[in-house]
Amino acid sequence: MPYATPLTEAELAEALATLPAWNRDGDVIRLTVELRDFREAVALVNAVAEAAEAADHHPDIHVTGYRRVTFELTTHAAKALTFRDIELAQSIEGILVRFAPDANQGSGGAAGG
Repeated sequence: MPYATPLTEAELAEALATLPAWNRDGDVIRLTVELRDFREAVALVNAVAEAAEAADHHPDIHVTGYRRVTFELTTHAAKALTFRDIELAQSIEGILVRFAPDANQGSGGAAGG
């Protein structure tokens, strides 16, 4: 039995409509943001790490170009996107609003270097 039940296409479409900055690539949703500097990027990563630990659901996080942060979410145990990914994406959005309201949210695609 998977860790969480995979979302249907309809459920995913509805959930992703509430997360317009996130892009879907198969069984992964991705968000890239650009911060003011490296220190702020690392602080954002740490804030998201705290939320991920509390949720017991951990994103892949990439810091590139010293201030660009990409978050990738999927539920590995389900080999699919689940409500846990959507909930963590919503948490990350909340952190961005509190933490870096002026963060430049990219297309959600992979960050360049």
